[in-house]
Amino acid sequence: MDNGEILVSLDIGTSKIKVIIGEILGDSLNVIGVGTAKSLGMKKGAIVDIDETVHSIRTAVEQAERMVDIHIDQVIVGINGNHVQLQPCHGVVAVSSDDKEISEEDIHRVLDAAQVMSIPPEREIVDVIPKQFIVDGLDEIRDPRGMIGVRLEMEGTIITCSKTMLHNILKCVEKAGLSIMDICLQPLATGEVALSQDEKNLGVALLDIGGGSTTVSVFENDGLVATSVIPLGGYNITKDLSIGLRTSSEEAEDIKLDHGHAFFNDANEEETFEVNIIGSNQRQVYNQLDLTEIIEARLEEILVYSAREIQKMGYDEIPGGLVLTGGTMSMPGAADLAQDIYQSNVRIAIPDYIGVREPQFTAGIGILKFAYKNAKIQGKEFSDAVTEQREQVHQVEMEKPKPKPKRTKKTTNKQNVKEKKEPKLANFFKYFFD
Repeated sequence: MDNGEILVSLDIGTSKIKVIIGEILGDSLNVIGVGTAKSLGMKKGAIVDIDETVHSIRTAVEQAERMVDIHIDQVIVGINGNHVQLQPCHGVVAVSSDDKEISEEDIHRVLDAAQVMSIPPEREIVDVIPKQFIVDGLDEIRDPRGMIGVRLEMEGTIITCSKTMLHNILKCVEKAGLSIMDICLQPLATGEVALSQDEKNLGVALLDIGGGSTTVSVFENDGLVATSVIPLGGYNITKDLSIGLRTSSEEAEDIKLDHGHAFFNDANEEETFEVNIIGSNQRQVYNQLDLTEIIEARLEEILVYSAREIQKMGYDEIPGGLVLTGGTMSMPGAADLAQDIYQSNVRIAIPDYIGVREPQFTAGIGILKFAYKNAKIQGKEFSDAVTEQREQVHQVEMEKPKPKPKRTKKTTNKQNVKEKKEPKLANFFKYFFD
């Protein structure tokens, strides 16, 4: 894979759809473009309206395109949900070359061999994540290319998901005029950014609390061992505020973002705000304590349910503590409340990249990093798509002096001309869980 490669992640969340354009230079990632749009076709992490979801995806993509003035053709899509299942796999092949040097072809063959297993007809294999390679009995090898051996084995994890759910996601992406470069399991991607190597080895729980759902994942021995999705998230907090303050959902969301605090002990009683009472022209004054009382109760419920889910997975103790991320975790006091409830090591994970230093972007950044890392291990090639994009950009620059300067850019990709004429949407902020 060439240096300077451009990859695009698509994070389809319940509240926001996020598109992040990243440039890979060596092994470092530079974020060069970000697009967000309100997610109109999702509920509790599932697609409920394909046309609305397509519209939201287009809006986020167009916003990211305008930021860097390039055309997006292909994206890496993150998937999530309780329909996702993990199961161990093992593949064995004989090294094929005469000199017994392990080649790219041998890696592909052992990955294919690991996928030879009985899968129910309603499920589909999304990816194979190698945990280790074994060459002639020597284990814990990360990349066996170039080594000499007779027998090559691979131990890893197969990710399968519901064909129906996957088809709906892919259909939305394709109807938005995009092709799919790769599919990535979101908890693995989020862990790539949110967790350190030591945490993943020791054993850690990762909670990604989004707008519509919360993804609970447990990592141990440097691998994802269990994941589950709870249909509770930031939207439930907004709904409670709407009922408690007797106002509209839109105003409740704005109040939550502007004045919300998650920990009652630290809330400011002197911070007041007015609320339009629904069904009348009256306005009522509340303070932050009134708001925090409602927020804390619901967020505490989400955190307690997450702890129960971890116990159901069979983990009563998590040596590495808990790491929290996702849009809901950007609320002041969220870390203090989690610390108070769990009485364990708790921290908030935020991506350390300019322009995306918010918990809501953790999954999107993780998709870029994990997909690139996994592609190197598996020998996947992303460079063709990137070359295509760059050729289009150079072509546009060359054509600018001609009679119709800026119009030529959109005509460089004929398949997507129609998509560019579709109506646009507003910025949007996603938290995918629920």
